[in-house]
Amino acid sequence: MAAKGRKSGKKQKKSVKLGRVLLLIAAILTLSATISFYWFYKRVFAVNLRLDGNKKEFVYIRTGSDINDVVNALTESGWLIDKSSFIWLSEFMKYDERILPGRYQLEGSMSNLDLVRQLRSGKQVPVNLTFRSMRTKEQLAGRVGRILEADSLSLINLMNDSGFMRQFGLNPEQALCLFLPDTYEFYWNTDASTFIRKMAEQYNAFWTEDRLKKAESAGLSKTDVQILASIIVQESNMRDEWPVIAGVYINRLKIGLPLQADPTVKFALGDFELKRVRKYHTTVDSPYNTYKYKGLPPGPIYMAGKQSMDAVLNYQRHNYLYFCARPDRSGYHTFTKSYTEHLRVAGKYHRSLNARGI
Repeated sequence: MAAKGRKSGKKQKKSVKLGRVLLLIAAILTLSATISFYWFYKRVFAVNLRLDGNKKEFVYIRTGSDINDVVNALTESGWLIDKSSFIWLSEFMKYDERILPGRYQLEGSMSNLDLVRQLRSGKQVPVNLTFRSMRTKEQLAGRVGRILEADSLSLINLMNDSGFMRQFGLNPEQALCLFLPDTYEFYWNTDASTFIRKMAEQYNAFWTEDRLKKAESAGLSKTDVQILASIIVQESNMRDEWPVIAGVYINRLKIGLPLQADPTVKFALGDFELKRVRKYHTTVDSPYNTYKYKGLPPGPIYMAGKQSMDAVLNYQRHNYLYFCARPDRSGYHTFTKSYTEHLRVAGKYHRSLNARGI
């Protein structure tokens, strides 16, 4: 009986030891699982953006970016808290193998999972691009290049490419005709070619059958209308005068008189702040100098808008051949039919300029 008791005691001790080992293993596994879960949670579900109290920001991913470029875009403003965890999940979800360029919205509560899903989705927030009051292709390209990924040099190169512009019925001198001033919505990563083609769609939409008939009736091409409109908006800030001024220029074109438009001289000189065009200014040898060369200049001298183009298409029929700014500084002009009458009106205006020291 004593032997049996000793054997039973040994079994109990072994059982206790085994239980302790199993408990230890269970504890280790639990701890390991907890650590693994915490590690996984931190890398996947924990907030990983710091936006300094701002609710929303935008990150710009350039075309051709790799995962390091994305990380740099997120860290350059101090937004990304933990780079390594973001890279790990990007690789795990294969985002690093297909990075989509664009402008993506960020929120301060985003985890790595939210962030990767957002960037991987390709769902961009578009930008509004507004342009007006542009005089040259370079000005336009600079404006677009500050808002879109398309760089200004690429835009200028395309606008100066005769073959590329020919598909829109234009030459490089007329390229500015393609862009109607307004506010447009684009995806940020729009390239130069896509931007120009989108503008061509707006250009074609403007030229309805009714407008084309009016241009033909006036003896003008589409580009003629826009070039003339670009001169008119520089001649007067008074929009109700635009159809009258258009009528003057169309009358001069029909009888072969040079336009003698001061804004074209300023454009030829490249001096847009010139307050007074004098006789010696009008001798500049440039195809844009309408004192020296008859007809319209080779391209627009300003970005013509829809209202000024419609003013040309709906020009006022009259017999005026001249106009001159009024000396009362109202912004309006006096219109005359004869050169003698024009000289009398112009004399009063020039005397007013002299009195003001201009």
